[in-house]
Amino acid sequence: MRPKLLSLIDDPPTGFETGTIRKRDLLSGAVVLLVSDCDVAYELLPDFRERVEGVLLTFGAPAIEPLGPLLWHLSLPREALDQAPGMLEALLAVTAKAADFRNEAIVAKLAQERLSEEYAARSDDYRRVTDALKSQVALLAASENKLQTILDSVDACIYLKDTQYRYLFVNRALLNLLGKTREEIIGLSDADLFDNETATDFRRNDEKVLREGHTVIAEETAAIRLTGLRATYRSTKLPLFDQNGRIYALCGISTDITQIKEREAQLKRIAHYDMLTLLPNRVLLADRVHQAMTAARRRQQLLAVAYLDLDGFKAINDRHGHGVGDKLLVALSAGMKQTLRESDTLARLGGDEFIAVLLDLPNAAASVPMITRLLAAAAQPVQVDGLTLGVSASIGVTFYPQLEEVDADQLFRQADQAMYQAKLTGKNRYHFFDTEEHRSVRGMHESHEYIRRALEAQQFVLHYQPKVNMRTGEVTGVEALVRWQHPTRGLLAPALFLPIIEDHPLAVQLGDWVVDQALTQLEIWEATRPGLSVSVNVGARQLLHPGFVRRLGELLAKHPDAPPDRLEIEILETSALKDLAQVSEIIEECRAIGVRFSLDDFGTGYSSLSYLKRLPVDQLKVDGSFVRDMLDDPDDVTILDGILSLATAFGREVIAEGVETDEHGTMLLRLGCVMGQGYGIAPPMPPRELGLWLDVWQPHRDWVEVRPARRAVLPLLYAWAEHHSWAAEVERYLEGKGARISPEVPCRFAAWLHSGDAAAAVLREDSERVKRCHQRTHQLAREMVEKKQAGKRVPDWRQFRDAVEDLLAALNDAMDQ
Repeated sequence: MRPKLLSLIDDPPTGFETGTIRKRDLLSGAVVLLVSDCDVAYELLPDFRERVEGVLLTFGAPAIEPLGPLLWHLSLPREALDQAPGMLEALLAVTAKAADFRNEAIVAKLAQERLSEEYAARSDDYRRVTDALKSQVALLAASENKLQTILDSVDACIYLKDTQYRYLFVNRALLNLLGKTREEIIGLSDADLFDNETATDFRRNDEKVLREGHTVIAEETAAIRLTGLRATYRSTKLPLFDQNGRIYALCGISTDITQIKEREAQLKRIAHYDMLTLLPNRVLLADRVHQAMTAARRRQQLLAVAYLDLDGFKAINDRHGHGVGDKLLVALSAGMKQTLRESDTLARLGGDEFIAVLLDLPNAAASVPMITRLLAAAAQPVQVDGLTLGVSASIGVTFYPQLEEVDADQLFRQADQAMYQAKLTGKNRYHFFDTEEHRSVRGMHESHEYIRRALEAQQFVLHYQPKVNMRTGEVTGVEALVRWQHPTRGLLAPALFLPIIEDHPLAVQLGDWVVDQALTQLEIWEATRPGLSVSVNVGARQLLHPGFVRRLGELLAKHPDAPPDRLEIEILETSALKDLAQVSEIIEECRAIGVRFSLDDFGTGYSSLSYLKRLPVDQLKVDGSFVRDMLDDPDDVTILDGILSLATAFGREVIAEGVETDEHGTMLLRLGCVMGQGYGIAPPMPPRELGLWLDVWQPHRDWVEVRPARRAVLPLLYAWAEHHSWAAEVERYLEGKGARISPEVPCRFAAWLHSGDAAAAVLREDSERVKRCHQRTHQLAREMVEKKQAGKRVPDWRQFRDAVEDLLAALNDAMDQ
């Protein structure tokens, strides 16, 4: 008998068939095999065995014996066979139910496994995302740490400020400077960290960045509370913009340049001061004398230059050595300096020679008390290394201005000559230079014969000073200026030799030589720089000498490649007035052959309108003294305006001499004068240097944009000059270098400014700004002058300078409307 399969399975084992249980099979003693996935069922349903065994116990059957993972063996006793069908049906039910449970369990297990797999997959995704985020955060943190490390390693102070001027970030350099932690500084402003003056200066620059969007590069001085010292920083501050273009912060970098400034100051001291006595040296002395000469002309007061040489110093130096001599010089320098006023200057030229510059003298006699005190201080006994040493001094004194114009070097030479006169007359005394005596002495030393030999030896040379259109930058010509290349004294200016031959036939010979050389150079330029004209100065003697026109024609014929219309002759206004009819005739004859004429130093003579009308000159050359002083003397602005109006009325070209600064050029352009000449453009140069200069010359950038002022705004131009001059005087007084001034200064511009409709029509929308700046400027000046005169501490007078600059800028803007 084949065994029967008693179960429901999906894949029956080989040799088994699915069938039904028949009673006769059981009665014949058949062996019954129950086949099922019971091992799985037992794993999934722990109570299944208990149920099967419960069925068997109910029917009195023995325990079931497993034959394999899928087969169970059951042997029933014969007495129990009659109960077998019911028992087997019960087992089938349990088995079927187990199969259902198994299937459900398998489904549940599969679902659980699927969920576990999905969870594991998603966990892996989450882990990967989390790991990526952690990596990015770590990289970002590392970058921030790296940036912080870099910024903290920089010596400069680096910081961020918000729009309320509060610190958002600071690097270690700023932390170390302030002696605070980062947490203590963030959220604070400069007012919390620095003194009021420092915070105010910082705030002024910060506002330009955060309010106006400018990048500011400036030197800022800070008082450091931690050290109690002041330091200078070069700060660069720029705005930071958000994606909408709005400023949200300021980024600043401030580098400590205190040591650099100190080194600059030290180098300046070395360049401008004598290292032994700490007195000004020759370089600084020359600058101060130049300024003093300008001030003396403007104020119409005398300037004294005193040349001092110690008597007997060489003997002490030789006997006791240079060390003792140096100590004696230091002591004497200090004593002599104390005898002078604060505004005066005592300089050491070298050795035992000194120069004192005495300012603001009403007359020559006013210098005598100061000269006497200098003599007494020089003769004061001095204790040096246990020695009592004594010397005296011989002093030569000259004054400026003089009847004839002189420069600083001439003043030094005059004082030097006077000092030797003091030594010759007994030493320990002073001697005043006699200009009349000097004229005769000069005639002896610089004889006519010596100049004649110099002319024969070709010792004279020509230097050329450019004439330019200040607005366009065009170089229209050059002026030929004679110099004496002296074999022992070097290059001599014309003022040292031309006056000697002014009334001598040598003036004609030297004048003809100048014209000949200028035409030679003009031929060279005509080939290399065509269009350049050359002007030469012709004195009265040369111009009025018989045959001048003939000689000029011969010189032009000698230089056929020099166009006559490129030659311009400059004659002095005073020369032309000596014989107006003859000069006019000569000019006409020269113009007939193409030569142009210019009336030099116009404004210094006594010409009338009829003279100007009768002189057929092409150009008027405004005397440099009016131009040089116009920034300090409003009356010179008025004179210049009048000269320009005259030139316009008579159809004459105008060129201004004496353009020494950019401001001179700007003022002239506002007055309507575009042609200029002066050291502010270029000095006289040899031809080769002039060629190099022509290759690089560019006009000042502000000149290109300056427009001539309308007649209606001339009060603003006069006000500009008036306040420029007044402000300089106030600054000198506040610095302790100028004479006492009154706190209440009458201002002509103030009356015009508040005149009503006239001022309003000119100023237009700038009216309130000009009035505000004008009021603040005068208010600051009054307050500071009153405090100085009361002996109180004067606030930083740079506030006054800023106010003046604001006022001058407001006036410039009003003129440009």
